[in-house]
Amino acid sequence: MEISRRRFLQTSSATVAASLAAQGLSPLAALAADETDPLPLLTDPPAGQTRHGDMLYRRLGRTGEKVSLVGVGGAHLAGPSEEEAIRIVRTALDRGVNFLDNCWDYSGGKCEERMGKALRDGYRAKAFLMTKIDGRDRATAARQIDESLARLGTDHLDLLQHHEILRESDADRIFAPGGAMEAVVAAQKAGKVRFIGFTGHKDPSMHLHMFETADKHGFHFDTVQMPLNVMDAHFRSFARAVVPAANKRGTAVLAMKTLAFGLILKSNTADPVECLHYAMSLPVATVITGMDKFERLDQACEAVRTFAPLDKKQVAALLDRTREAAAEGKFEKYKISEYFDGTTKHPEWMG
Repeated sequence: MEISRRRFLQTSSATVAASLAAQGLSPLAALAADETDPLPLLTDPPAGQTRHGDMLYRRLGRTGEKVSLVGVGGAHLAGPSEEEAIRIVRTALDRGVNFLDNCWDYSGGKCEERMGKALRDGYRAKAFLMTKIDGRDRATAARQIDESLARLGTDHLDLLQHHEILRESDADRIFAPGGAMEAVVAAQKAGKVRFIGFTGHKDPSMHLHMFETADKHGFHFDTVQMPLNVMDAHFRSFARAVVPAANKRGTAVLAMKTLAFGLILKSNTADPVECLHYAMSLPVATVITGMDKFERLDQACEAVRTFAPLDKKQVAALLDRTREAAAEGKFEKYKISEYFDGTTKHPEWMG
């Protein structure tokens, strides 16, 4: 797998690191951020960005769609009561937040079911609806697509993404004969799916391998989802390594884990709006954030209302504050542990 020449491998032995780099290998525990790689920051509003009321909208890559600058993170909908979760989703849609995130495996399907109930009574028409599947073979993927459609109470998804691309084998299995991509493309042809993407949170090299595998098969991903936050720039950085690769391909970038489930706030280096403004200052289509309480929805909407791209001095000051805390990934536990890896704990989800 081709690795960017500006990135490097960092291990306890410089000799081992040099050997691995020469072979193009990238062990998960070793990949670090080379801070000589520039961050792909916005210098002006993105082409095609528009504002309606207090909400900003950006183009979703080459799709022709426009999505809200913040999106509702579906995993968090299991936290409040069902009634509260439905009200949060509907209030977000009423405020102009149209991007909805979810996944087949979130809380055993509860998150999709709650979102599906929120989308009744005409609310589906207001939403750009995305969910994800874990299946790596055709049969498993096809079953999960149909189960997600049933839970969400819709006949089509605006976006379907392959979930948790954490290992090289994930891309290889998905694109293999009889792999999940066959089911996803078949669903697209049947009108069940409009656009196709993938997501992961572990290692930028796995995202690059997914892109390279798609390139070999002549396939173009519409979207790619990844952690983008004020810690990421310092450690195993998706912003430095993957965002440029996505931009080059015209693939829309979806930011997630901007607050890292609140872990970043515990570092006392940045406040929530700063974290959201940082992610919005990258060339992303939307910033997906958890909205398990109305105050989180208010926070996200206020961040959009007050947003202006951070300049280089503002970013440098923010990253200077976060550098020490970010060094070993302790506030981005999804990169350094298996705690957040659902498909590692449940390999049966992949088929």
